[in-house]
Amino acid sequence: MDATVDTDNKPSAGNGHSGYDRNKEVKAFDETKEGVKGLVDTGIKKIPRIFIRPPDEVAEDSKFTCNNNLHVPLIDLGDIRGDQHKKIVDEVRIASESWGFFQVVNHGIPSSVLEEMIKGVREFNEQDHEVRKKFYTRDRARKVRVNSNLDLYRSRAAGWRDSLVISMGSSDIEPEELPAACRTTTVEYIKHVKKLGETLFEVLSEALDLKPDYLRAMACSKECSFVCHYYPACPEPEIALGVKKHSDPSFLTILLQDQIGGLQVLHDNHWVGVHPISGGLVINIGDLLQIISNDKFKSVQHRALVNHIDPRISVACFFLGEGTAVYKPIKELTSEENPPRYRDVGGREFNDKFYSQGIDQKAVLEHFKV
Repeated sequence: MDATVDTDNKPSAGNGHSGYDRNKEVKAFDETKEGVKGLVDTGIKKIPRIFIRPPDEVAEDSKFTCNNNLHVPLIDLGDIRGDQHKKIVDEVRIASESWGFFQVVNHGIPSSVLEEMIKGVREFNEQDHEVRKKFYTRDRARKVRVNSNLDLYRSRAAGWRDSLVISMGSSDIEPEELPAACRTTTVEYIKHVKKLGETLFEVLSEALDLKPDYLRAMACSKECSFVCHYYPACPEPEIALGVKKHSDPSFLTILLQDQIGGLQVLHDNHWVGVHPISGGLVINIGDLLQIISNDKFKSVQHRALVNHIDPRISVACFFLGEGTAVYKPIKELTSEENPPRYRDVGGREFNDKFYSQGIDQKAVLEHFKV
């Protein structure tokens, strides 16, 4: 959201291998401008060292077990304006407090729009590399850009993914700025998702016992960014991740995923798979909403696995608030018995802190606690 170029070479010199120059390998990979898809297309059987998870990270994650018997809450929005309104608000409240994640169906976006969006992202990534290269950059001033790992130069291990980023800010994107392979579908999808976002912020306001327009009046949905992830099939999925464990630096995230699956949520010390539902969307609370709700709603850590058979696609819409605004716990949600747990934080300040470190490092939320 600012004009910096994301090439700070400052983390580690390696990932546990003596004499290994990680920065050199990262730079060589980045300069190809072909991303992970380019590696896969060469027919590699072993993944480069920059993608291998450090042993201590693997050991830390081994504390959490996978639980296939738990399921992220599923909420039907079909009667959101009717007799089931209060029931839906209550379901959103419970899910936001206990899980920080839920899936929605009958949300108003046609299945054809969802399917075409997934198809468009696939076609963009599977076209000739020379076409994709035209969009490859780490300059965050570019509204439409492609790169592999926003924290590539700061993380300890890179994620096995490439991303098409569409930074909307507070204005609409011009269609001709978008890649031709997914232009029409992206314009249509953005229109629908922004409308759904407004509806969800109304429901979330009521779930916090506030007026329906409260969060909208705080400009929680004013700026947004769409990130289209492409996770190529990985020859060694057991030693890599698509996205490392993190929480989202947003107010709210709406995620479209294909039917392959791989998203996991950390719940009660268990990794819980968010299984794809035909026509469904995944909703999760972001860090900024946890701040202004004074910890009533939870921004939960999650990650994405990779597989060795098929590429996986997901499209995340991050509602980022307003860069010039200052956010703090909502007065109506604090008291002498429940004082503010976070200091005032500017939208741009929070965003800059997120971009200053690897997403696998200390949660950004922790830096703003009182």
